[in-house]
This record gives sequence, structure tokens and C-alpha cells, in this order.
Amino acid sequence: MSVVTVRNLDEWTRDRLKAQARAHGRSMESEARAILTAAVTPRAAEGALLGSRIAALFADAEWPGVTRDGEVARAAVFEA
Repeated sequence: MSVVTVRNLDEWTRDRLKAQARAHGRSMESEARAILTAAVTPRAAEGALLGSRIAALFADAEWPGVTRDGEVARAAVFEA
């Protein structure tokens, strides 16, 4: 295990860290460890990246130009 020392941490940040730790039922050290771990964990592994989530939603979609029956899609006409 490594030891990391954070110097010159302003009081506001320290107080917010303390409050967040209290809210999560952890010590400040444990809260800082959780924050640092989350910050360096690849989000794609959690499926949290927006682009990946959007791509998954449309993975089975048929794109403009081709429909289910093989006909070419036409632009919608909104004028009478």
C-alpha cells in the first residue's frame, strides 16, 4: 500500500470532504480513497459513458435509407 499526503488543502474542501464522509458513514481517509479510486476507474467498464449508452440503445436500429421491407426510406413531407 502507498501513502499519499495532500498538502495545502483549503478549509472549504476539507469541510466538504468531512461532510461527504459523514453522509456515507466513512472516515475522511476512506472517503478520499473512494473518491480517488472512482476518479481513476475507467467509466466504460461501468457502462457510464454517454456515447456507449446511446450506441447500445440504437444497436438494433435500422438507419435511414433502408427499411425492414427493403424499400428506400423517403423524407417526410410536412406541407399540404
